[in-house]
Formats: sequence, C-alpha cells, structure tokens
Amino acid sequence: MGLNLPASLSYEKRGRIAIITMNRPEAMNSLTKEMLIGLEAAFEDYNNDPELRCAIFTASGDRAFCTGLDLKVALPALNEGDALGYEDPAKRPFQNVYKPIITAVNGVCVAGGLEFLLGTDIRIAAEHAKFGLAEVRWAVVPAGGSHVRLPQQIPWAIAMEMLLTGSTIDAQRAYDIGLINKVVPAERLLDEALAYAERICENGPLAVRTAKEIAIRALNNEPAFVLEKTMSARVFASEDAREGPRAFAAKCKPEYIGH
Repeated sequence: MGLNLPASLSYEKRGRIAIITMNRPEAMNSLTKEMLIGLEAAFEDYNNDPELRCAIFTASGDRAFCTGLDLKVALPALNEGDALGYEDPAKRPFQNVYKPIITAVNGVCVAGGLEFLLGTDIRIAAEHAKFGLAEVRWAVVPAGGSHVRLPQQIPWAIAMEMLLTGSTIDAQRAYDIGLINKVVPAERLLDEALAYAERICENGPLAVRTAKEIAIRALNNEPAFVLEKTMSARVFASEDAREGPRAFAAKCKPEYIGH
C-alpha cells in the first residue's frame, strides 16, 4: 500500500471493504499524534482506492473503542499550540471522505473517540459501549467538531447535556436518541458491520458516493469549524487547561480559577 502506519493502527483490504483498526488496547485506544496522522493517511487511501466501496472503522480489545487524546501526552502539546496533525482550522475527521464509513464501537467511545464517530455514517455498538464528551471536566473543550456535529445529529437539549456536564450515556440510550444505528452483542459486532458494508457494496458506487458528498457539502460546516477552532484556542491556552490534565494525571480534584 505504501503507507507508513504506526503499529497502533492496522489497515486491511478485504475485497471491496476496508477495515481500519485502532490497536492500542492497553491504553484504551487513546490517540497519539502518530495515530491521528496515520488515520488520516489510511482513510485518504481508502477514499482514493477505486476498488474499495465501504470502510469499517473499529478498535482492538473489548474495553474501549477510543478514549480520545492521550491526555498526559497530547494536552501539554495542545497547550503550546500544536495542532496534532490538524493544521487546517476548517478540517475535521473524515470531512472530505465521501465513501461510506461504518463504525463498529467495541467499548468506551468518549472524547476524541466520539468526535471520530460523529464523522462517520452508520454506527453499530456493542451492548457494553458507552459514549460521552468529558473534556469540560478537565477544563478543555472537544474541539474536533463536537460543538458543530453533535447538535446536528441528536436533539439540542441532549447534545448540550453531554457537552456541558461531561457525563456518559450507555449504548441503549445512544440508540434511543439516534446517535447510533444498532446495538448488538459484542461477539456479533464485526459481523453486523460487515453485513451493512456488503449491503452498501451491492449498490451503485457512484450513486452511494454522490449521496454522501451531497449530504456533507450541503451542511456547509467549514465556517462553523473555523469558529470552533478559534474559540477553543483560548481555552487550551488557559491556566485551567493546565490544571485539568495535571489533576487527571495525579488523580486528584482540580482547582479551577476560570481563566
């Protein structure tokens, strides 16, 4: 394939289906800068490969799909202005991927994990999966598109509850509010995702790609993403944003001062 992916990612081409897997279960599949750059490269390859018609995005292990950025490593970098591979303020995960992406959520899906989910199309979750955006608990914000995409995809009041409290919801609740398509036993997760992918692959590939592209482009989210990026920068540069990850690492209650 010519891709130089880190060991924490795997990319399999199974006929017309791409399977892209995060493989860092010992760290709850938390994201490093290398993983973010690798994921972008893998999905770009999928998007440009004429033989591939559908992708499945999942993770290894049975505890977590993804718990977002590795706070102890990534947040200090964000405090210093590192974009962690996302230099364009109008760009968010999968924004320019016009082929279908099915997410198979094998466990906890929070923070950046949920932000990736929000950029995908069909979402299947294991029964024990949980979903949330806990960033405000650590004095930062989910600046990977959540403020824009989440209120577009679920009712406003529930989106704001998740954004403002940092609380999580279980798989059944996620299904009830329309965040995911289906809840299945963990052992059936990949089979169910493959069944959806095969169904999509039977359809006209140009029609499928065009349907998704129209839906994404019609949202015109780029100006909102720039606003999110600009406003979130002041949060990441704050003293509270330094205190949050310090308290997280020390497993103690943070002392916030509001700036």
